Amino acid sequence: MNLDDRIMIDPAIRSGKPCIRGTRMTVYDVLEYLAGGLSEAELLEDFPDLSREDIQAVLAFAAARERRLVISSAA
Repeated sequence: MNLDDRIMIDPAIRSGKPCIRGTRMTVYDVLEYLAGGLSEAELLEDFPDLSREDIQAVLAFAAARERRLVISSAA
């Protein structure tokens, strides 16, 4: 999966926070909803502009960011 197809960073949108392309929903928003107990199905129902692929991209983006943090802190 190419994250650039789904996740974008634009300083003019949500202060440059990583967002799902074509929406103003941030990666953090989606992670917060999932961490708060909202299921993927509920999230898709509540936000019809989102797709399963968007949610997968959010999770992949967060995992990649975590990997970068772990690698940089180990250096």
